[in-house]
Amino acid sequence: MSHKIGSSTLVIATHNAGKLKEISALLEPYGVKCISAGSLGLAEPAETGTTFVQNALIKARAAAEASGMAALADDSGLSVDALGGRPGVYTADWAERQWFEGNPGRDWYMAMGKVEGMLQQLGPDTDRSAAFHCVLALAWPDGDHAVYEGKCAGSLTWPPRGTLGFGYDPVFMPQGCEQTFAEIDPSEKHAISHRADAFAKLVADQFGAA
Repeated sequence: MSHKIGSSTLVIATHNAGKLKEISALLEPYGVKCISAGSLGLAEPAETGTTFVQNALIKARAAAEASGMAALADDSGLSVDALGGRPGVYTADWAERQWFEGNPGRDWYMAMGKVEGMLQQLGPDTDRSAAFHCVLALAWPDGDHAVYEGKCAGSLTWPPRGTLGFGYDPVFMPQGCEQTFAEIDPSEKHAISHRADAFAKLVADQFGAA
């Protein structure tokens, strides 16, 4: 990898305004202006990868090629040791309601319940270790790319606790913490999260800052 972002415009491969705002805030101190793939009218590519790295690269490369600019994408999810790393890249899919249920969309309580049900089927002494993963992929139109992987290890608890988080946060306790991600202050979560870990590596590599 030879390219650097520098103080340039970066396409964030997302159609999610909240994600654009979060990433923009993280990169603003380094003089990077962020625009979303959605605002440019770019299509969302099919995430056909079987790993977080593959899916992040698919999104970053598609945005870079379509826009002619450097692009950043992320892919993240939860892996549960006793479930062989599942749900993994299918973390969000496990929350998808089916169209025939009459209310399509994502139901995270359903997703948490699915994970818990599978763990209970394995028995009361089942290892409840889990981890959140985040992969950030940078891609340039000429094919150059860089990947940064972040991780937050912990364990799963039941029933869900807390209202501050989203997704699987109410059942995930980070290592060394007695509270779930949905119970701790968001600023504390952001300091120790898988996304924070990945961004720290990106910043160190791209801007020479820890």
